[in-house]
Amino acid sequence: MDRKEFITKSSLAGSALLLARYPQLQPASKKIRFGVIADLHHDLIYDGIGRLSAFIDDMNAEKPDFIIQMGDLCFPKKENLPLMDAWNKFNGPKYHVIGNHDTDGGFTRDQVVEFWKAKAKYYSFDVNGFHFVVLDGNEHNPSPDRPTGYARFISPTQLDWLKKDLDETTLPTIICCHQGLDNDAGGLENGTLMRYTLEQANQKNKHKVILVLSGHHHQDYYNQINGIHYVQINSASYQWLGDKYLEIRYSKEVDKARPYIKYTVPYKDPLWAMIEIDQKGTISIKGRRSVFVGSSPEKLGVDPNNYIYPIVPFISDRKIKINS
Repeated sequence: MDRKEFITKSSLAGSALLLARYPQLQPASKKIRFGVIADLHHDLIYDGIGRLSAFIDDMNAEKPDFIIQMGDLCFPKKENLPLMDAWNKFNGPKYHVIGNHDTDGGFTRDQVVEFWKAKAKYYSFDVNGFHFVVLDGNEHNPSPDRPTGYARFISPTQLDWLKKDLDETTLPTIICCHQGLDNDAGGLENGTLMRYTLEQANQKNKHKVILVLSGHHHQDYYNQINGIHYVQINSASYQWLGDKYLEIRYSKEVDKARPYIKYTVPYKDPLWAMIEIDQKGTISIKGRRSVFVGSSPEKLGVDPNNYIYPIVPFISDRKIKINS
């Protein structure tokens, strides 16, 4: 065997051993592209159907592998069937994440699943050599010391399911949850435990969990914690400001029909993102930009420290290396 042949065979053997040890590093059958929209809040914003239709039209033109909405889409009531008709015009697979406001008005999460025709409250699926996990961050924390307000907890039952699901896949994995795992201000109550669970999975199989997507916070930020990338997808519609910064930004008719809009700072155009993950280990996010309707938070004197991350009417473009 000559030197060149020896080096070639040694390299192939080394690569085979690496892939045998870390099978999730094998290149996907092709790159993955998917569209993401979050926090439409159709029951609050006045033009929800128009915003969602714009997203669906763009996705049908772009032809991603699938689309996913990150929660707070709409209440499960018959008046919202036209919105679901708009959603169902996408010509491809569609996935749902349950948000905390989807059950406002006394609806249950099971009713939401049935109305949306979602797979379940939490579930997983595979596409093009990637594994996706959808979590339900709206479970009740039985502790008497739990914070007040909306439930934002992952139960032991769901946590056990997640651990088993991660153990059973060798594919690079993307986690989707309405509430942030990396945001203490209104994120999951047991977010630290959830992050540790994902990190433990990565200790067993390096770079298994590569990306965590969330909505809920109506902001635009990115964190990298212990090798896992956390990306917040901004709302399609607005940021909530509350009573102190009340401003009527649309017509009297709109204000009468949707009285809670005055407590928000809406985005003129709907926001969404296209996410692509390629075989070279790069996550590319292409977002959309808009402007505020009416006075900006800065003009209103909003204290940015109360929101931690800036209030902005856009989703940032990002390029993230998986192994960085």
